[in-house]
Amino acid sequence: MIAFLKLLSNLPLGLLHALGAVGGWVTYLVSPRYRAVLKANLRSAGYRDAATRRSVVAHTGRAALEIPLVWLRPQSEVVGLVTKVSGESLLARARSEGKGVVLLTPHLGCFEICAQWCSYRDPLTVLYRPPRQKLIEPAMMAGRDRPNITLAATDLAGVRKLLRALKRSEAVGILPDQVPSFGEGEWAPFFGRSAYTMTLVPRLIESTGAALILLYAERLPRGAGFHLHFIAPPEPIAGETPARFTNRAVEALIARCPTQYLWSYNRFKRPRGAPPPPETVA
Repeated sequence: MIAFLKLLSNLPLGLLHALGAVGGWVTYLVSPRYRAVLKANLRSAGYRDAATRRSVVAHTGRAALEIPLVWLRPQSEVVGLVTKVSGESLLARARSEGKGVVLLTPHLGCFEICAQWCSYRDPLTVLYRPPRQKLIEPAMMAGRDRPNITLAATDLAGVRKLLRALKRSEAVGILPDQVPSFGEGEWAPFFGRSAYTMTLVPRLIESTGAALILLYAERLPRGAGFHLHFIAPPEPIAGETPARFTNRAVEALIARCPTQYLWSYNRFKRPRGAPPPPETVA
């Protein structure tokens, strides 16, 4: 597996994206479950047109095949694929104020490259969950274990790592749309449906006074690289829960680039031991 991923990592980005688009369609056509989840998630978010769905299928395949490149090429080469950056002043402002930064990076665009770019400049602690497919874990760990990156597992020791980093005025990276284990989240609306949502993000900010910044890497056409976007979070709405605020922030980010979101991810699954989701969503 490692040898195969290494072989893929040496291919040009444009070729990987072309092959990925084909692979995305093959997966969509041969897997009824994959197809059903993707279509149901798109419908619930209001994206019902065929053109959007076709673009999502292709981008999902591109996202899969660009990962070996991001994990296994030298970090300087990976960072060089970021050809444009917007909103970096948000990061600079937080640093000038001596604040730690919580970077929320959902499954949007090339989310793996965000940590590579940020850690190339400053220390970064990244929350991660070991993959179910143990075959890819060595490659994932090698790809994420870069200079200036500290990996924090989704357990108590990992949370302590995040807290220490923020108190040192460093940045931490979190996938906010990952389904947490029971006891680490609560049900909250996400695109009109109840989604079990992590409560860690608001607790980290409350404990440390860290700044919250949204981040995603937009995939550019024809293998031209990636455009990194740092985005300020939306204003809170009176009465909403912190979990709902987190989901609303992610919704706003997805709305900027909906075809590059990982709609095939089963965001609405019920974690083992969790109570049933509410029947209606406010």
